[in-house]
Amino acid sequence: MRQVININQDWSFSKCSCSIQDVSALEMEKINLPHTWNNIDGQDGGMDYFRSECWYHKVIDIKPLKEDELIYLEFNGVNSSCKIYINQKEIAHHDGGYSIFRVNVTEFIKDNKLDVYVLVDNKENDRVYPQTADFTFYGGIYRDVNLIYINKNHFSLDYYGGPGVKITPKVEGNNGTISVVPYISGEGKVLITLLDQEGQQIIQSDKCDMVVENVHLWNGLTDPYLYQIVIQLLDENNNVLDEIRKNIGFRYFKVDANKGFFLNGQSYPLRGVCRHQDLKGAGNAVSKKHHEDDLALIKEIGANTIRLAHYQHDDYTLDLCDKLGLIIWAEVPYISKHLENGNENIEQQLKELIVQQYHHPSIVTWGISNEITMFKKGNVKKYLEENKKLNDLAHELDDTRLTTMACFSMCGPFNKVAKITDVVSWNLYFGWYVPFKFLNKLWFGFYRLFNKKYPVGMSEYGAEAMINLHSNHPHVGDSTEEYQAEYHEYMLKFYAKRPYFWATHIWNMFDFGSDGRNHGGDPGVNHKGLVTFDHKTKKDSFYICKAYWNKEPFVHICGKRFQKRNKKKMVVKIYSNQNEVELYANDKLIAKKKGQYVFKFKIKLNDEVSLKAVANNVSDKATFIKVDKFPEEYQLHTKSNNYSWEK
Repeated sequence: MRQVININQDWSFSKCSCSIQDVSALEMEKINLPHTWNNIDGQDGGMDYFRSECWYHKVIDIKPLKEDELIYLEFNGVNSSCKIYINQKEIAHHDGGYSIFRVNVTEFIKDNKLDVYVLVDNKENDRVYPQTADFTFYGGIYRDVNLIYINKNHFSLDYYGGPGVKITPKVEGNNGTISVVPYISGEGKVLITLLDQEGQQIIQSDKCDMVVENVHLWNGLTDPYLYQIVIQLLDENNNVLDEIRKNIGFRYFKVDANKGFFLNGQSYPLRGVCRHQDLKGAGNAVSKKHHEDDLALIKEIGANTIRLAHYQHDDYTLDLCDKLGLIIWAEVPYISKHLENGNENIEQQLKELIVQQYHHPSIVTWGISNEITMFKKGNVKKYLEENKKLNDLAHELDDTRLTTMACFSMCGPFNKVAKITDVVSWNLYFGWYVPFKFLNKLWFGFYRLFNKKYPVGMSEYGAEAMINLHSNHPHVGDSTEEYQAEYHEYMLKFYAKRPYFWATHIWNMFDFGSDGRNHGGDPGVNHKGLVTFDHKTKKDSFYICKAYWNKEPFVHICGKRFQKRNKKKMVVKIYSNQNEVELYANDKLIAKKKGQYVFKFKIKLNDEVSLKAVANNVSDKATFIKVDKFPEEYQLHTKSNNYSWEK
């Protein structure tokens, strides 16, 4: 039986870009994993964060191995390339910062110890993706590292970092079918057991194809029902040599070019957010608790889909999405700029993504590229060919899911690259980078004239907002919380009238690190999130999305941070998913209004007013203060609005 032991504690670290002999003589900094060396300089602007080689070291105690036992080192994420040394000898390397990889280290054990050095490299190059993008490429061992003790006869740990088995659940009428393809190192016979969500055995068989009668469907947020499959490798005496346990779900889906996404035969419009894996002060070296908190906020807003941008996310995140019923777009970092020598690497990353995360019912589509047409010079033929190759590769590895891509706004509706995948989505910022929100209507109206049979979505849309900036007259480009809220009001209403969108994903759920940015006096951060970079403060735009998407009753008074007002009259804006709102001022009922999502009240502001909004059994409070002059602290005092992804 395999035994997995986490070894995140008690590592050493050095920024020395030197030889293994030199670093072994240094006194190194004591750290625990997960870790990145760019958690501060990768978030402070200037596009000057430290991109180099750095060393990690740990002496690992190994229990005596049995005669038929092997031991592996498992890395869940090292960005972006690394070399593994044991006893000062290089034994393995890996290119690609977001996937699992493992190394058999059995033969390198010395005196029941492994003396492990890891040389991690996030330098710029022309062969490992990503290299050009609007986010920080944090260097480090930023996900878990494990030891795996395993029998010499086992489900393979060497096949693209996957679990050693390919599990394909399908729905046929009222029944489900399961096809299991095991990848076995050594020898043994396979026994498969299926358990229901309560842990009761449903089926046990030595056959790799099974039928589940009257199958209980995994039905998104409504009913994310999961079975557990247990796949065992047995010897001739039925002793268990190895075992894999995975949650699986039975569901089927389709996309209609005119009616959108369907889950299990029912219309299920996908409306949600994009998410990066990072946090202020931590970079990408985040904990399981952080993943849990992030998804709790996404569940609160009522989103039913997440685009996991722009790389393979931690498998733990996908486990949580399976349990919560969130529909997932998973993708590789073939992004912005085609690398001259990067084809082999991005194909490897796609193989790792699909092999490692194939079993998750939450995933419905594989994203093969993002804005790859941004830098066209000399690349058009190359990125067309590579997108076609990636699309074919995804279908070869997985014929049960769709392929998609996120197209750059300047790509144009007739560009050949936008016709490669099964479905397509667009990154459009009409109302932010390009003025005039109404251009969304014109653009998609034109697009649909020529592409009515091709499913279309929105993979990115959004506007910057900083919670310290406010305006009585919000407008595009001002970075105020008020403009971002108005922008999302418009876009949500726009989508509600157009059911043909197969999916829409807000950019972004959270502010995130992008060291090339210099915006609003807070460099190094993309502020398009509905929640601040520390993931603690929900902007007003969070609540307009919640009004549209979440059925749990709530009411929210906007502009709480815009507390000081210099007008004698003010408009109080309230978001709610209830159809009637009452507003009280200093405990006196001002008015009742019926409506949907957005409620506006005009009140006089003479001195200070305490407001209370009530909708059925829920309420919210805010206080506003009259001042003579518009407060300086609410104003943007810098014109900087530039960003550079390349030095």
